[in-house]
Amino acid sequence: VFLMSKHVVPYMKKAGGGKIVNIGSGWALKGGDHAVSYCAAKAGVWNMTRAMAIDHGPDNINVNCVCPGDIDTPMLKSECEQLGGVYDEKYKDECAQRPMARLGAPEDVAMCVFFLCSDMAPWVTGSSLVVDGGGIA
Repeated sequence: VFLMSKHVVPYMKKAGGGKIVNIGSGWALKGGDHAVSYCAAKAGVWNMTRAMAIDHGPDNINVNCVCPGDIDTPMLKSECEQLGGVYDEKYKDECAQRPMARLGAPEDVAMCVFFLCSDMAPWVTGSSLVVDGGGIA
């Protein structure tokens, strides 16, 4: 994440600005069980986003972070199985306790990235958009 941003910023400066959207995680903000390294890494992405927004705002570069919750992907299924769970049962039960009562879809995250990269968010920088169906509300 850092290296990609480091190498794209000079091109964005030359172009007169740009948009960077980092992908964090809800666990960057809340933490989670059996995931110390993951939580720490994603918290680093979250805070790096804020620092980069300060550094690159004067160059008309918006830097934001999308922090997804549980998204129905092969990664989530693999994680569940590694921890000894049964994917469909685990998330059916967990999702029932959340405000939106479902897993997220990759498209849910993509639309948030699209928004942050669009002309509809010209003054949004240094922000984290939590996309988790209310999971950490």
